[in-house]
Amino acid sequence: MAMMAYDAVSAAAFAATRHLPVEGLASWRAAVARHLPVGPGVRVLDLGAGTGAWATAFRSWYDVDVVAVEPSAAMRAHSAYPGMVAGRAEALPLAAADLDGAWLSTVVHHLPDLPAVAAELRRVLRPGAPVLVRSVFAGRGGGVTLFRWFPEALRVLDCYPSVAEVCAAFEPAGFAPVALTPVPQVSARSLKAAVDGLRRAAHTPLALLDDADYDRGLRRLRAAAERTPDAPVVDAMDLLVLR
Repeated sequence: MAMMAYDAVSAAAFAATRHLPVEGLASWRAAVARHLPVGPGVRVLDLGAGTGAWATAFRSWYDVDVVAVEPSAAMRAHSAYPGMVAGRAEALPLAAADLDGAWLSTVVHHLPDLPAVAAELRRVLRPGAPVLVRSVFAGRGGGVTLFRWFPEALRVLDCYPSVAEVCAAFEPAGFAPVALTPVPQVSARSLKAAVDGLRRAAHTPLALLDDADYDRGLRRLRAAAERTPDAPVVDAMDLLVLR
């Protein structure tokens, strides 16, 4: 699928705007802990780790060793997480059966060969270890407020893999779905903050819009922020768990 590659511009935009407010992530902290082993000695893969925000959070929340793998040199250059590893999801530079879980956040739509990724995850994970996929899946974008202001971006979301497609891709590697849960998050402290912090290059659905559709959506968002500037932006994204 490989919807976009992160160059210096998009990586800088991602680093500047895609780190969620820590106080808005309590639901994610609880949801992940229900499925992921936690504590000293646990090793977790953050695949497509971006600029390391989730790796940093997991290490802080759960006291686990996070192996953060990111293919984009531009993203790694903006990472605050130490020891980021260069690598592709289809050929991980990791030993077999060495990890207790894998975390894939907003990355499955960038992976062109999901069955190969699933096979590689099966290789590096210990038996019974979970794969946790945080994503907006095709047909399930209703919980994301961004699409309220940029409804044309739903056409891009239609090109994302669906839950059924991800499950089918992982099945030959022996993974089966065990949970699918919408998890709420505070994506911005206010609509005004959302407008001020918006960077088109940081959001795949916006980056792939044509300019006219993006400009219309931006006008809608600005108008909403003028009406209710202090309203927090609360979204819900899916957590799909496979074992």
